[in-house]
Amino acid sequence: MMSFLSWLQQVLNIGKAPQKAPNPADFHPVPSPELEVPWRHVNWNEKEKILENLQLLKPTVEPLRILLHGPVGAGKSCFINSVQKVLLGRNVSIALTSCTDTGQSFTLSIKTHKLKKCGDGHYPFVFCDIMGLETDEEGIDTGDIINVLEGHILDGYTFSSISPVTENDPKYNHCPDLSDKVHCLVSIVPADAISIIDHSVIDKMRTIRQRASDLGIPQVIVLTKVDVACEIVREDLRKLYHSRKIKEKVEESSIQLGIPVKNIYPVKNYHAEITEDSDIDGIILMALIDIVNFATITTSLRLLETADTPVYRETKMGVSSSKSLPATPEPSPGKKRRY
Repeated sequence: MMSFLSWLQQVLNIGKAPQKAPNPADFHPVPSPELEVPWRHVNWNEKEKILENLQLLKPTVEPLRILLHGPVGAGKSCFINSVQKVLLGRNVSIALTSCTDTGQSFTLSIKTHKLKKCGDGHYPFVFCDIMGLETDEEGIDTGDIINVLEGHILDGYTFSSISPVTENDPKYNHCPDLSDKVHCLVSIVPADAISIIDHSVIDKMRTIRQRASDLGIPQVIVLTKVDVACEIVREDLRKLYHSRKIKEKVEESSIQLGIPVKNIYPVKNYHAEITEDSDIDGIILMALIDIVNFATITTSLRLLETADTPVYRETKMGVSSSKSLPATPEPSPGKKRRY
């Protein structure tokens, strides 16, 4: 005897065309979030070797000046603290950070951070931390950042969106030498938010990057918050370069800012961790050693270019000349560096 449900189903199907069996070719499998082959091959066991190379670093110009810039909340100050923690092997805080997201920069002035060595002394490179980039006309003026690139703004200057720096300001450096100028520009970009960064902020970063290119300053991206952007990486940091999502974020950052993929370094900053993590140390050091090497090569090339000019050769040989020295002369050995 036909059940009521069977009878109802037959009634509802009267006049309907028979359904086609699904074609397997119409189904596209969802790509695995984890790649079998890493998209970048790295050696996770080079920590001690990199630390030794940094200890032995003796650049021709000191300090190597590395400028960090990027959107508000990208993790600039946190990256500085993480680098210092890796170099010292203990928990430190040299750059003040904010744990509240107000959409406005916590850093308001330019601050140069010297990085301590274990024992005595400092490394021959410094990080310049500046105000974060805000949307539209808010926040730091791009012209001020370009002045930092060119070595015109001294440490401690307080930025203002209303009144950019003028030549009359006591913190304006009229005659910067090579040690005052920026030797590598680092864009700090959050991996979890690259897709939603306001277009006005991206435009500002492109303007700054273009001027850096004009000045011959190398540029890299440090892609932070990879653990927030990808669950696989959050569970196992060593799967960083097996993550399809992180690969896509790196490629997106490259398209947005015009920086080659090979110059983009995904990292995880120290955040809640208070003890040493060799994997976090490893990816931070991979980024740091390349940044420092880029800056070292830049200063060496600048000095070679300067030494190649006739006026410089004459001056070095003791021949008097009425011509002015080039814009980026070799720093005097006894000159006290402006930090």
